[in-house]
Amino acid sequence: MIKAVIFDMDGTILDTLEDLKESTNFALKSFGFPTRTLDEVRNFVGNGVRILFERAVPKNCDKNTLEKCIEIFKKHYSENMYNHTKPYNGILKILKELKNDGVKIAVVSNKFDEAVKILSEKYFKDLIDISVGQADDVPQKPAPNGVFKAMKELGVNSAIYVGDSDVDVQTAKNAGLMSIGVTWGFRDAENLKGADYIVDEPFDIIKIVRSL
Repeated sequence: MIKAVIFDMDGTILDTLEDLKESTNFALKSFGFPTRTLDEVRNFVGNGVRILFERAVPKNCDKNTLEKCIEIFKKHYSENMYNHTKPYNGILKILKELKNDGVKIAVVSNKFDEAVKILSEKYFKDLIDISVGQADDVPQKPAPNGVFKAMKELGVNSAIYVGDSDVDVQTAKNAGLMSIGVTWGFRDAENLKGADYIVDEPFDIIKIVRSL
């Protein structure tokens, strides 16, 4: 049986999109830039905050302004990341089931590390053993560094990775892990090609883990 499951955060266990959109638009409006729709932000996220803003700002935005946008976003998001965010239906139940099965659980996200740890604690408490976000010493996914760090801290040499995007599928491949792609997040099934499994319901994750 699989001894550890590593989850992506945004679009996989937490629906964070509305709060991401509001903080993105707050930063953009600070410089008089056009705001972005929910669907635009949905397509911009997944590769870390810098890529989010490289995609969100106007093409002629200079590097200094881009950096300021990111700073404003981080401050606003840190103060407003609970406004609309919530776990997806069924996620808390499957995390409890995994824990009852003796499976260790980690989160590895491209969200900045402080936010990942705060959100994990607020919404999942002791259901998540380790939370790893993007930091100076943790390159963003699809680099496997965050996954390797989580596995080391969990004390395991194998795991299965669960995420909602092509970035997650590639992260698992780069880490030498099997992957489960979920269709309820920010991307559709077409974006999950290459995953070992694609699931439409959270409890399907339990079925797969128990079958391995």
